[in-house]
Amino acid sequence: MSTATPDSPSAAAPYEPSREQVRRWRRYLADEIAEGQIYRDIAARKDGVEREILLGLAEAERRHEDHWRSLLGPHAENPPRPSSHRILLRALARLFGSVFVLALAQRAESDTPYAKDADATAGMVADERIHEEVVRGLASRGREQLAGSFRAAVFGMNDGLVSNLALVMGIGATGVAPSVVLFTGIAGLLAGALSMAAGEYVSVRSQRELLEASSPTQVTLEAAQFLDLDANELELVYLARGMQPEDAKHRALERIGYLSCDCNPQFSARPDGSQGPVDHSESFAEIGSAWGASLSSFLFFASGALIPILPYLFGATGWVALAVAAALVGMALMFTGGVVGLLSGSSPLWRGLRQLAIGFGAAAVTYVLGLLFGANVG
Repeated sequence: MSTATPDSPSAAAPYEPSREQVRRWRRYLADEIAEGQIYRDIAARKDGVEREILLGLAEAERRHEDHWRSLLGPHAENPPRPSSHRILLRALARLFGSVFVLALAQRAESDTPYAKDADATAGMVADERIHEEVVRGLASRGREQLAGSFRAAVFGMNDGLVSNLALVMGIGATGVAPSVVLFTGIAGLLAGALSMAAGEYVSVRSQRELLEASSPTQVTLEAAQFLDLDANELELVYLARGMQPEDAKHRALERIGYLSCDCNPQFSARPDGSQGPVDHSESFAEIGSAWGASLSSFLFFASGALIPILPYLFGATGWVALAVAAALVGMALMFTGGVVGLLSGSSPLWRGLRQLAIGFGAAAVTYVLGLLFGANVG
């Protein structure tokens, strides 16, 4: 990767830098130092290829650091503290080194100001764009592992928050006794949690069964030795898997022993003709476990649905109870939305506000309906 050196024209300042330039370059220097340390801290918790990739990113950040040092000259001494975002990233990297930190690092790389700064080299701009893709690839491994149960957990909690807040607001608006609102909320918690758990189990289990039914088996290996050379139906198997006619014929002849083949019974031909061990558990990793998804849905829906009824559990009534319930749910919605935003590499604040608007919108509708129902009954 091309980076400027102190002797290159792009690195040497043709004039004494302004105070604003010095301030900006020192901020860049501090952030590059922090980012390099973040990658080293995460690498310390990894091994193998992932460790080498992270150390490679840290080395690239060091080259960027050298660029700003060369421009700053004596002004590079005692750089300021990095941005608060990078301080948070560094602390999280030392504590966890997890997919959450990589997702935050991905977003930090995508927000680089170098593309609009003439003092950064074209090579540095290209480096930062590549870094985002590298970190995206590293983070995607953790996202795949979290995709099944995490999806059920986050959306289970969000459903519990929204549905029970809407239920409590609607019933509370009718003017019934606080005890009725409380017991209605508890009933909504249990009914919703059980429904979510059952639905998630059936959904994940059904999806896995459908994929398993479509996955290749070892039948071709067991039956190959008894097939007729002149009526080789094994070709149809590979044609059905998506192979081209010539490839299917060649593979079929290998399977029945007509052509030499380094085949192992534990290996199976894939649709593209390649070979590899069949490991359905790895193939279905993104779907997750049916029991894990079910349990996550139950627990997180229940924990979300508990929040709107907490004021009533502690004896609050009327407007106070409804206001406290809405405030608590609002904070929880901002949290769940922010977590999803972090993992997806998008803005946590925007995702949190979106969750908040959806939840409060549903609660407002049921509250208005409760007021109308209560007025009609009265």
